[in-house]
Amino acid sequence: MTEFELLEGLSPQERREFIAACTPRRFQRRDIVCHEGDPGDCVHLITAGRLVVRVTTPLGHTATLTILGPGDMFGEQALLSPDARRTATIVAVTDAQTLTLNRRQLERLRAEHPQVERFLTTSLAAQVRRLSAAVLEALYLPVETRVLRRLAHLARVYGDGDDRPSTVRLTQEDLASMAGTTRATANKVLRELEDQGVVRLGRGSVLVVDRAGLERKAR
Repeated sequence: MTEFELLEGLSPQERREFIAACTPRRFQRRDIVCHEGDPGDCVHLITAGRLVVRVTTPLGHTATLTILGPGDMFGEQALLSPDARRTATIVAVTDAQTLTLNRRQLERLRAEHPQVERFLTTSLAAQVRRLSAAVLEALYLPVETRVLRRLAHLARVYGDGDDRPSTVRLTQEDLASMAGTTRATANKVLRELEDQGVVRLGRGSVLVVDRAGLERKAR
């Protein structure tokens, strides 16, 4: 069973009841899980596959924020407000599976198991940490380091929990967007990594050959 960090505060019994209350859903590659602005009526816990998170910029362009994989979740805010809206568009970049929990199901669990409140507190705290880290990186890290960190993160998401090579199936435009830079800059960093034997570039993919080396460069 996929482990979810945000459920670690629950007892084994509470965790089993939480998972049992969820509804399994399946998505094929390129399926849109939700659109930015849609009503936020449930939270998704990812059990398989990869999903990309995209938003619309003030200028009307599409920006890629991150990739989510097994053990990740999204839509937590939907459980806290009856008029919540999705803040991003989520698209399956591979076949994917999630467990969904709607507001009514959560309220029932909260009534029966007050400890479930810790789930919400932990979720919000984790979200604040992620946003704070992203702001600090954008303000203070060189663009090359941001590209390296985004690629290292993607290698972990697409990997199998070890240091074996992993294939990141994402365009250079998406990687550049995630790092807040241009495709030309991302391509320059990737070419340098390829010359150093850290990655091999393919059409719409990056094979990370030396994941440990990439992690060192991304520090």
